[in-house]
Amino acid sequence: MYTAPDYFLLDELLTEEHKIIRSAMRDWVDRSVMPIIEEAAQQHTFPAHLTKEMGEMGAFGPFIPEKYGGSGLDHIAYGLIMTELERGDSAIRSAASVQTSLVMYPIYTFGNEEQRMKYLPKLATGEWVGAFGLTEPNHGSDPGSMLTRFEDKGNYYLLNGAKMWITNSPIADVSVVWAKDENGKVRGLLVEKGMAGFTAPETKGKWSLRASLTGELVFDNVKVPKENLLPNVEGLKGPLMCLNSARYGIAWGAIGAATDCYDTALRYALERKQFGKPIASFQLQQKKLAEILTEITKAQLLAWRLGVLKNEDRATPSQISMAKRNNVEMALKTARDSRQILGAMGITGDFPMMRHMMNLESVITYEGTHDIHLLITGMDITGIAAFS
Repeated sequence: MYTAPDYFLLDELLTEEHKIIRSAMRDWVDRSVMPIIEEAAQQHTFPAHLTKEMGEMGAFGPFIPEKYGGSGLDHIAYGLIMTELERGDSAIRSAASVQTSLVMYPIYTFGNEEQRMKYLPKLATGEWVGAFGLTEPNHGSDPGSMLTRFEDKGNYYLLNGAKMWITNSPIADVSVVWAKDENGKVRGLLVEKGMAGFTAPETKGKWSLRASLTGELVFDNVKVPKENLLPNVEGLKGPLMCLNSARYGIAWGAIGAATDCYDTALRYALERKQFGKPIASFQLQQKKLAEILTEITKAQLLAWRLGVLKNEDRATPSQISMAKRNNVEMALKTARDSRQILGAMGITGDFPMMRHMMNLESVITYEGTHDIHLLITGMDITGIAAFS
């Protein structure tokens, strides 16, 4: 039975609503995700039936107003939901993160009322799946150099280019695609499944996020209706604001992967006997557990404070960047150290460590690589950009 660590009594800082939401999501993960996720990862398949269930649970767009199908919750509630989903698997949290922060958020923030009413309610329930197209085959950390372009053809826009490493792309009903117009300005377009010339091939052979659908978005003279242009943003500000929201969710989500590993390792260490006593009694195992719990606690405090600032609309992109980088690195090290406590058993599918470890190798790269996030903090404290 999973027991979430709370060494510094952070639960006292949460509202009753926060706890109810977390409890409901935790129960759903235990009931619907845990029994199937190992096989899904082993088989390299996305458990698509969970999409509708996540919609029913309110995991999509929880901070979007109820008018558009969201729950109107605060950002700490969103963070707690992401924590529980990633305790299940990074692939499940990724699906919710993309749907929420990279698709619903830009439509709500940069779209008009007609676009909000058309797309958001369907995305909130999971009836529709969304994708976010920014990264390209040759441009990841440098999105400003994107090659995807669209031209004004009078009655429509003609879109050409390609995006890569796109979560949900093979099943997405609508994709928020960032491309440059004839003047070189980055704009957002809503590209729907079935538009002529638009394909979304799946990326296979991944060692990481194996229970997640990843693919490309390929545009070959795609005619996009003019009403599908997001009217209220120009430039890289648009996609970067989306990434800030996603990174915030990841900062919370990674804690879930870490606590799942820690809880498993602690229970194993108390049960497993060597030399006539539980391995939890040995100093080196206690050292691992103590250090893991310390780092989890620091990450929890960081995420909670960031959530408070986000609710007050005071969280800066640099603060979000720091939390994403720190908490994902913490989770990855936790997975590795927890695996060692289990010895050889830790590499089997009977325990979650290797699955989390492989997933986190992607999480530490996507939504801004670990190195780029270090340089974002460096730029913030020195005023000098080292990557441009």
